[in-house]
Amino acid sequence: MAYVEKQSPAVAAVRATRDYVHLESGRVVWVDYLKGFCILLVVMLHAVAGVEKAAGADGWMHIFIEVSQPMRMPAFFLASGLFFMRGVDKPLGRFIDGKVLHFAYFYVLWLTIQFAFKAPGMAAEGGIAAPVANYLLAFVQPFGTLWFIYILPVFFVATRLVRGLPVLLVLAVAVLLQVLPVRTGAVVVDEFTSYFVWFFAGYAYSGKVFALADFARRNPFTTLTAAATITVVTYFATSWSAPVALLPEWASRFAAAPTIAFSMLPVVSLVLGIGGIVVLVSLSALLSAFGQAGFIRWCGAHSIVIYLAFFLPMAVTRVVLLKLGIVTDIGTVSLLVWIAAICGPILLFWIVQTTGFGRFLFERPRWARLER
Repeated sequence: MAYVEKQSPAVAAVRATRDYVHLESGRVVWVDYLKGFCILLVVMLHAVAGVEKAAGADGWMHIFIEVSQPMRMPAFFLASGLFFMRGVDKPLGRFIDGKVLHFAYFYVLWLTIQFAFKAPGMAAEGGIAAPVANYLLAFVQPFGTLWFIYILPVFFVATRLVRGLPVLLVLAVAVLLQVLPVRTGAVVVDEFTSYFVWFFAGYAYSGKVFALADFARRNPFTTLTAAATITVVTYFATSWSAPVALLPEWASRFAAAPTIAFSMLPVVSLVLGIGGIVVLVSLSALLSAFGQAGFIRWCGAHSIVIYLAFFLPMAVTRVVLLKLGIVTDIGTVSLLVWIAAICGPILLFWIVQTTGFGRFLFERPRWARLER
């Protein structure tokens, strides 16, 4: 029997109504904006947190990573699941090649690259066996910033396995896992329980997400008012702290400090995640409608390039700025490190595209594919 590719409601809507979203080069532009917001916020988190940890103090950019905390990863995973309906039922070989080996290649490659820079420091602290042991451990315990690349294939496989079950049943279990404060120490388990609900929601309710984007494009004033309101609520939720003693016993067992941010409380984090998705999807749709902030869109279309390569320029810039002491304001240092962490991968990508050398860094070669 010939293979017939299934279409998600979102894809069908795009093909049926050309003004539903802008289409350029076969890409849905507002989704690129959404991914752009997410990758910029993720890099901001690591840049700012790294500077503040090294300096031992918070800067004025700390408020941005706090307010974006409930929304950046939920929106990132939702965006990753939006078009998975098109690939969930592909023949097993094509599925493994495109959704498992693809990310496994980049994980192993960039894990090796990162260890090439980190191994000398590890060896100096723990002997020659330390980097070897840590490298091998990284195949079962995702390493550093690469955990997102590691967990995506897990989400793809899990969704394929449960695709025959009622959507509401799977969503209910995913919500329960998100609400329960699971803290096992195993990155895959902890991040799966925290974020699978967002990926599955993007996969199962892509049509509703596209409808939200369409509403935002058609109602800019209402959209901006709602986005501003949700952002203000999120600000207060991330600023307030709740005593752990007030939590139910089942939740307080997982707290690592006597207080916890209100935004991190069970159920509250889920609600704020939904609100954050509404904000980012709506703003992305508006920007695509008016054709503004093209840099954010470019970052979204090349999010994997930035995600894989931002660690080195970020680390080098942080060390140089803090050692030289030319800039003393922690917030300004954080801003400069964030800019360098974004611009570094873009420069590397431009060099690769211009010279043709090093394409394997961002493009999977033929030898690493099942279908050649």
